[in-house]
Amino acid sequence: MNSSSPLSRRAALSLGGATVLGVTTVGLAACSTGGGSGNAAANGPEFPKNTAVASLSDIPVGGTLSATVEGKPLLLAQPTEGKVVCFSAICTHQGCTVDAAAKDFECPCHGSTYAAATGAVTNGPAVHPLAKVKVTVSGNSVVTA
Repeated sequence: MNSSSPLSRRAALSLGGATVLGVTTVGLAACSTGGGSGNAAANGPEFPKNTAVASLSDIPVGGTLSATVEGKPLLLAQPTEGKVVCFSAICTHQGCTVDAAAKDFECPCHGSTYAAATGAVTNGPAVHPLAKVKVTVSGNSVVTA
């Protein structure tokens, strides 16, 4: 063994393995905590009161709709006639844009699905619900509250 080497082969291999393990752990932690999408439990984006979001007639009863307000993607659902809920369309797993589907919301990136009526995760890898956006119905318009 060369005495001028500051690290033994075993020490170098151990440090390399610890580095890989550390990077993997950090990567997995970021993935499982939302990977940059912020605090998923918080409310979604805020808009000035009475900002138009969609027409009530465009949201099927029992169905969903995608919308964009001020450049921010949103998801709406009308679980029962006249009752509308709205959520940020940013997936709480890694920040992809979630799509409106027939009855629920689906993330095209990793397969997470969310209940349209509540924004709750129905299939992972996401573990946090979609962020809620406050809306109200005014005539045939859905507007921010």
